Amino acid sequence: MTEKTYATPCGTIHYWLSEKKSDQQPTLIFLPGLTADHRLFDKQISYFESTYQVFVWDAPGHAASWPFSFTFNLFDKAKWLDEILTAENIEHPVIIGQSMGGYVGQVYAELFPDKLKGFISIDSAPLQKCYVTNTELWLLKRMEPVYRHYPWKSLLKSGSNGVATSEYGRQLMREMMLVYEDDQERYAKIAGHGFRILAEAMEADLPFKLDCPALLICGKKDHAGSCIRYNKVWHKKTGIPIEWIKNAGHNSNTDCPGRVNHLIENFLQKQITAEVL
Repeated sequence: MTEKTYATPCGTIHYWLSEKKSDQQPTLIFLPGLTADHRLFDKQISYFESTYQVFVWDAPGHAASWPFSFTFNLFDKAKWLDEILTAENIEHPVIIGQSMGGYVGQVYAELFPDKLKGFISIDSAPLQKCYVTNTELWLLKRMEPVYRHYPWKSLLKSGSNGVATSEYGRQLMREMMLVYEDDQERYAKIAGHGFRILAEAMEADLPFKLDCPALLICGKKDHAGSCIRYNKVWHKKTGIPIEWIKNAGHNSNTDCPGRVNHLIENFLQKQITAEVL
């Protein structure tokens, strides 16, 4: 994996990219969730990089992608992602987004429906406004003060233990949170801004239809918000296949990496590779 950068009007995005295996093969675009960074997908990168070209970033404002002005929205993130993929001559992207990364992927599908070859949601949820209540939207736009005033030690404990069930998953999330140990203001800004632009994207009330092959993955012990409820309804309403990961939390790809890797691999072989080739 080679670390690269891409300059935007708001700051510089850091991303990592492996070598392309062939012009016809899909590229796996791994997008971490809110406050997580590229390390969230370490188990996926190590598994797939010998077979596929893989991409992962530190989302705007996160970890190495700093300093960054919080004046962007979810659509800007998707547009910057497309600009990076275009600059790297990536023509067959398959987005694999965890939580917030899944929302970015849905915006990408809305803006560039002909470019996206496949979409996998890992512990994310649908962006359509019909799935959320006005109260949920109101709360999403007012989360920054909560993270700013929450005692850091308690936040670190609840933040790492609350998203994962495995020791590996919890320790990894703890390490990613410790990036902000001396700057809780920045952590609160990242979280608050992220939830706010998510609410704004939902309020846009766009179709956010997935016209490419898609798969939903969700941990059976995902207690982040109403993720389980959202995924049940998402699957029922759209017919998108869903896979439930036993004993996994919100970061199911870190709790059960072998199972998630198998699902991704199976999806690529049955739904993507034949179509691309």
